Amino acid sequence: MLNLEAPPRASIRPLFIGPLKIDPPILQAPMAGFTNYTFRQIVREFGGAGLLATEMISAEGFVRQVGGIKGSPERLFGVREEPRPLAVQMWDNDPDLLAEVGRALAFDFRVSVVDLNFGCPVRKITAAHSGSYLLGEPARMRQLIERVVQACAPVPVTAKIRLGCTRDCITAFDVAKAVEDAGAAALTVHGRVAEDFFSGTADWETIGAIKARAGKLPIIGNGDLDSAAKVLAAFTRYGVDGAMIARAALTRPWLYREAAAALRGEPIPPEPSPEEQRVLLLRHHDEIVARFGESRGVVLMRRYACNYAHGRSGARDFRRFVNLARTSLEFRTAVEHYFPR
Repeated sequence: MLNLEAPPRASIRPLFIGPLKIDPPILQAPMAGFTNYTFRQIVREFGGAGLLATEMISAEGFVRQVGGIKGSPERLFGVREEPRPLAVQMWDNDPDLLAEVGRALAFDFRVSVVDLNFGCPVRKITAAHSGSYLLGEPARMRQLIERVVQACAPVPVTAKIRLGCTRDCITAFDVAKAVEDAGAAALTVHGRVAEDFFSGTADWETIGAIKARAGKLPIIGNGDLDSAAKVLAAFTRYGVDGAMIARAALTRPWLYREAAAALRGEPIPPEPSPEEQRVLLLRHHDEIVARFGESRGVVLMRRYACNYAHGRSGARDFRRFVNLARTSLEFRTAVEHYFPR
């Protein structure tokens, strides 16, 4: 659990990932099914995120989808043109394939950071001996990271992990050493084990202990950062070099802006009014539908809409009606009549 009884505020310095300066040192997490081009633009408009990330991609899927290493998979839509800095996260267990795709990301797409996922607990990824499966094999992780670092240089390569596969087998300390020895520029630590998925609470004491033993490797903390106060505590109490905000930003994409203000010691900006949030949701809908078409776009927007309403009065009725929407008209009607005010 994240302890909010923080010591006196220390100076929060920018995060350096290799030569790349991340200021403020707040990162938007890659989230499959959510952090597409439209969502990233909304986050960028609110401000506060020093580094944005695409959805996670499969290295094998990248090659298969485009029929070769050249091209642009759907999850990388807009990447070539959008502002920097920008990170792309990928997964696999084949060092040659990871190196090939990493090289394409670094020199064709010209991304700012290539990130390797060693924390995803989803079955189809762990069954491929990838993601969190590799937390039990630090030597293999080191081999994979070394190959990608060599392929992408001078573009920095980072890694994202969990504390271990199970609660009785915390491997993150050994993994952090392997990540640093492999030449990675930073490590993001999610404060749960793989078997937790997203249940329970993130273990920030262990994240802090990893940071204390990490040497020169920058440590980015992740897990349960759902308020500006918690982001500030991540730095002042646990000493991390960066903070990564994930699921909470799906409900409140302006959270990055609030957290950045807290790090600067400034008043927290007011959140958008219910009417402003409703307008934002409808604009989000319009842009997603323009990108994916009405049928698919409306289905995709259901999940975003439910997140926007999370924790608000009337959210249950809104979720019930918006999840029945099949057309843009039905979606807009649900928002106009039931979105929490």
